[in-house]
Amino acid sequence: MTMHGRLTVRSAAEVPVDRLVRLVSSHEKSITGRAMRTREDILPDTAAPGYRMNNWCLTGAGDEVVAWASLTPRDGTLDGTLIALPGRRGESAARALMCLLLDRADELAPQDGRHLALTVSGVLGGDSVAPPVLRTAGFVPDSTAARLDIDLSVPPLPPLPPGEGSIRQAEVCDDALHAVHLRSRASAPRTEDAHAFRARLRELREAGGVALLLEMSGRPAGYALARAAGGEGRVLELAVAPAFRGLGIGLSLLTAVLAELRAGGCVRALVTLDTGDLHDHMALCRVLAVQGACAVTRYRMPTAPSARPRPSHRPPTGRM
Repeated sequence: MTMHGRLTVRSAAEVPVDRLVRLVSSHEKSITGRAMRTREDILPDTAAPGYRMNNWCLTGAGDEVVAWASLTPRDGTLDGTLIALPGRRGESAARALMCLLLDRADELAPQDGRHLALTVSGVLGGDSVAPPVLRTAGFVPDSTAARLDIDLSVPPLPPLPPGEGSIRQAEVCDDALHAVHLRSRASAPRTEDAHAFRARLRELREAGGVALLLEMSGRPAGYALARAAGGEGRVLELAVAPAFRGLGIGLSLLTAVLAELRAGGCVRALVTLDTGDLHDHMALCRVLAVQGACAVTRYRMPTAPSARPRPSHRPPTGRM
């Protein structure tokens, strides 16, 4: 999509969710040829605390969204996103939103009273717009994960826990999940506070989500969290404790949670896996019905707030 005319900066809260969904779908299709994320993936972003203050869009003709940036405070981290459609003004739009994101990050850091790590997640492999803007702003690649779209109309493999392993439904008050969460090497931001982690798990279970715990001889070794909506499943987290890596626990948990989603009526599932979680994540394409795959990278800002470089121009306050 080529952007024409003047672009307007808006709070994303003023934009209908369906327009944000169209932006994300168009962005993914332009890069990978396939839209993996759906409306159900976008809705949690719009419910995040501070959404109105920490999300910005650029809209063009017909109020169509052509770029979107967000910033979500997490435990010790400000995790951002940056999406801009390729085209004649894509990089300019991304630079404008990057300025807003960096300024807001500088405002939030003193409120927390400590240095907050700044990251931008979900940058698709092949994206020609976001990476150069991120590098200009001082970000560096931090970690890369694989995003897989799995067809659940084909029965997944039965879960096969190793040796002394067993899989069970996790309890909301089960601190074993949080212990694994803190120790795992997953690249996703961590929830340090145990109460906040339990609250998130409780919300997931009350919404009909799935929480599985794999134990080895009674010791927590890994867990998987997933949710379903509209016949589509999302594996939200898949974590393995460092002491139990390399035993096939990740694959066993993945097949178990996919089976739960399929039993709940899901026909497809979206899974994001750290490349180090399984010995060879592409091997999943040989044992599961993978319909699409792409790489997603998280970038991090290695410098302190005062040393952060800025894009070459400031964002507009109204139109550009």
